[in-house]
Amino acid sequence: MDRRKPARVSACATLFLTASLLSGQTYDLLLKGGHVIDPSNRIDSVMDVAISGARIARVAADIPAASSRKVIDAAGLYVTPGLIDLHAHVYGYGGSLFPDDTALIAGTTTVVDAGGSGWRTFDDFRKTIIARSRTRVLVFINIVGHGMHSEYESDPTDMEPDKTAAKIAQNRDVIVGIKTAHFGGVGWTAIRAAVQAGRLSNTPVIVDDRIFTNSGRTSREELLDQLRPGDLHTHTFNDRQIELIDRFTGKVQPYIFEARKRGVLFDMGHGAGSFLWPVASQAMAQGFPPDTISTDLHAESILIPQSDMPNCISKMLLLGMSLPDAILRSTVNPARAIHRFPELGTLSENAVADVAVFALPSGIFAFKDSWHVKRLGTRRFECVLTVRDGKLVYDRDGLGFPLWTAAGAYEVIP
Repeated sequence: MDRRKPARVSACATLFLTASLLSGQTYDLLLKGGHVIDPSNRIDSVMDVAISGARIARVAADIPAASSRKVIDAAGLYVTPGLIDLHAHVYGYGGSLFPDDTALIAGTTTVVDAGGSGWRTFDDFRKTIIARSRTRVLVFINIVGHGMHSEYESDPTDMEPDKTAAKIAQNRDVIVGIKTAHFGGVGWTAIRAAVQAGRLSNTPVIVDDRIFTNSGRTSREELLDQLRPGDLHTHTFNDRQIELIDRFTGKVQPYIFEARKRGVLFDMGHGAGSFLWPVASQAMAQGFPPDTISTDLHAESILIPQSDMPNCISKMLLLGMSLPDAILRSTVNPARAIHRFPELGTLSENAVADVAVFALPSGIFAFKDSWHVKRLGTRRFECVLTVRDGKLVYDRDGLGFPLWTAAGAYEVIP
C-alpha cells in the first residue's frame, strides 16, 4: 500500500476491527514512541507508556500497539509525569482561578493552593472547589484562620497553630502544609505561628514574606534561624520577598547557599510580581536554580507574564536549565517537598496515571517577566495532551481521536 495515501475505512468497519481485537488487549491507553522524561526512574529516551485503568502499567520500548484498546502516536513529542504546581491560587483570593480551566491544559495534573483557606474556611474550599475539580487539588492551609483576606493577614489573634494543626489532622488526604503570607506587622509573629503549626502537624511551611527595613526581619535570620529543614520560601526570584542577590555585588548571598545546605527549599512562585530577569539570570549564572518550579497563577499572572507551568519551564530553559532538570523540579522535587512521592511525580509501574505530553518547537518566542520585560528565546514548551487518573482530559491536536472526512468516513493512515 502506498503510505502516502490514506486508506478510507468506514466507521462500521473500524468498530468491527476494534471489537475483534479486544480479547488480546492488555492496556487501556498506550502513548507510543514519545521521548519519555521521568527523572524519578532516570529515563530520558524514546519509550512507550502503557496505562491500565487509573495506573501506569508499563514503561518500555516497543510495546505492541495491538496490546492496547487505544493508541496515541507521541512520536516527536515529550512524555512526562503530570506536572505539580506547588504554588497556585484556586480559592479564597480575589484572583483565584478554577483549576480545571488553567491546569489541565498546561499538563499540570496537581495544584497546591497556597494559603487561600484557613481553618475557618477550609471546609467550604473542600466542598466548592476540591470536590468539583478533575485536577488534583492539594492545600497549603493559611496560618490565618480566615485565609487570604487582607483584613486578617496581619492580625495575630487569627493565627492559631493548634486549630490549624487540628484541621490538618482531619484532612491529611489533601492538606500538605501551612502557608504564611503578607504579614504587615513587625517581627516574627506570623512565621513563628506557622512553624509551630508545622511542628504540631509534622508538615512543611511555605513562606511569602516581605523583607522591608521597617519589618524587623531579615532574609538571613528567616532562612537560618526561623525556618526548618524542609520548609520553603517562595518567590525566590523577587528581590522584595527575599534578598537572593546582593544589590551591590550582584552575587548570590552566602547565607542563601548556607540555607539550602541546611535543607531550606526555594520555590519559584513566578506570579505577577515575583519573577524578575535581573534576579533570575544572575542566580542561574551562579548556580542557584529554584528547587521547585511553580506558577503563583492567578487572574493577573496568567495574562501578561503568562506564568503557567509550561511557560515557567520555557523561561528556565532560556536561562540555561536542561529540560530533564526542569522536569525534575516540576515533578519529583515538588512531590517530595509535600511528602507525596512516590505517589505523585513519577511514571513508575502502578503509580497513578497522571501523564503530560509536550511539544518543544523551535523559533523566536517572547517571554515576559513580572515587570513585563521581554526576552526572546528559541524554544517554547507547549502542552498538547494531558492524562489525569488514566483518563484523557486534554488533547489540543486531537491526537487521541479519529479523523472525520467530508465523505462521512474515518480516515486511517496505516
